[in-house]
Amino acid sequence: MKKLLRHGLGIHHAGLLPKYRVLVEKLAQRGLMKVICGTDTLGVGVNVPIRTVLFTQLYKFGGQTTNILAVRDFRQICGRAGRRGFDNIGYVVAQAPEYFIENLKADAKAAAKGKKSKAQKKKPPEKGFVNWDERTYAKLQSAPPEKLISSFSIRHGTLLNILSRGGEDGCAELRRIINVCHEPPGRKRTLRRQAFALFRGLVEGKVLTIIPKEKRTTLAKVELNVELQDDFTMNQALGLYLIETIPKLDSEAPDYVANMLSLIEAILEDPTVVIRKQVDKIKTALVAQMKADGVDYDDRLEALEEVEHPKPGKDFIYQTYNDFVLINPWAKEAGVRPKSIVREMFEGWFSFEDYIKSYGLERSEAVLLRHLSEVYKVLVQTVPPSLKTEEVEEAESFLEEIVRGVDSSLIDEWERLRDHEEVVEKVSVKEIPYTRRKAEFVRATRRVVFDFVKEISRENYEAAADLVGSKAFELREMMTGYFEEHGIIRMDPEARSSAYLRIEGDRLEQILVDEEGLNDWSVILDLDRAQSDVENRVVLCLRELGAF
Repeated sequence: MKKLLRHGLGIHHAGLLPKYRVLVEKLAQRGLMKVICGTDTLGVGVNVPIRTVLFTQLYKFGGQTTNILAVRDFRQICGRAGRRGFDNIGYVVAQAPEYFIENLKADAKAAAKGKKSKAQKKKPPEKGFVNWDERTYAKLQSAPPEKLISSFSIRHGTLLNILSRGGEDGCAELRRIINVCHEPPGRKRTLRRQAFALFRGLVEGKVLTIIPKEKRTTLAKVELNVELQDDFTMNQALGLYLIETIPKLDSEAPDYVANMLSLIEAILEDPTVVIRKQVDKIKTALVAQMKADGVDYDDRLEALEEVEHPKPGKDFIYQTYNDFVLINPWAKEAGVRPKSIVREMFEGWFSFEDYIKSYGLERSEAVLLRHLSEVYKVLVQTVPPSLKTEEVEEAESFLEEIVRGVDSSLIDEWERLRDHEEVVEKVSVKEIPYTRRKAEFVRATRRVVFDFVKEISRENYEAAADLVGSKAFELREMMTGYFEEHGIIRMDPEARSSAYLRIEGDRLEQILVDEEGLNDWSVILDLDRAQSDVENRVVLCLRELGAF
């Protein structure tokens, strides 16, 4: 992007990280962008001076199918042409289809030679193409925009936000909201039934408790379960399924946190681009393996058709979901979507950059970031504290650090919206010396140690040296012989368990876990508390690395 921006060329689409989109918007507002190449996201809520809007095509892919632009979308994008206070007039241009232009050129060339054109056979439209012409362009300009249709719905989050209002009769307010919404009478009756079904599910799931009449001191008729966090909410349709299913996991099992992450990811929308890249990577590896094994072409095609993205624990997820739907029929429409993105990152201790490079997601970074932030929000606000082990809190901290490292505004704005007083409280807590914020500091220390082990496991000694104030050549010498003896350093969740990390005062010892289970190498580090407080980060110094 830097290379393009220096030439006055901007890019703006939903796959970009927010900071890049904001940068393009600011440069455009200062008149420094000659051209912005973007999707229809540029036509919504962005104050950018644009004199000419150019449509390269009049159709778009909507996630499932490809269709001609809606009149409303077309007008919204056209509305960017000519901004008040900057221009007296704006221009809207639409390119003709590529095959149409090529055929015109062929016609002209044939006419110049006095021959009959064969252009219609030369340039057929590409796959997924939807034809448009001047008539399509004129129709989009003159046709009335599509009618707005109300899509009001009732979800668990809606119920919780209304019913948990302090001192108010949330039940009466919920009835009033349904009565005044823009849905037709028949739809309103359906919404009342759905609201009651969701309410009953929340009561049976012990999320809400009905206050007996004799104990009511205010207009409120229900209250949140005292065991749930104060800011508890369920913004996902299957949040109740998640709460009821997590206790069925074995909290003592090594993969408890991984299985919990799988459940959380299963109730979220699929980040299609990321999943598609996962499938592509699996197919590429499978094709290479089948070619090496001499598998026939037809058999290879058949095998590739059966490839799907990773779905760890799918049998458990589908079974528990089907059981849940039998008792809660309203959940049938939501559907679970097993996947493994956050789980894969946590198990492999991937950084955001590692995962982007691994799957070639450079043009879709924002899609991955949104998914990570959604999983983090569910961990914080929906999973009850009583179900969170030390490893779960570590996963929560792992996600928070990744999202904050990429774009901290996502979490900061969410926290401000969630509870202003709590944010103020957190800001005041940061005045306490870094090393005295015990839980936060211990988690941060573990992360730095695991990052160091990850880098030496990849023989990336430059990055490892920066983490512990050492030198790359010294680390390379210390690690001489390890890989010949043990092959690899394991970095799975079991290898990162607290059993292999000893913290005694300011001395840390991390056992290097190998495949054979010998575990006879360790790294010993010293913690510099004074410098950690000064820099507000964990500062470690390498003391020893080798066999013990």
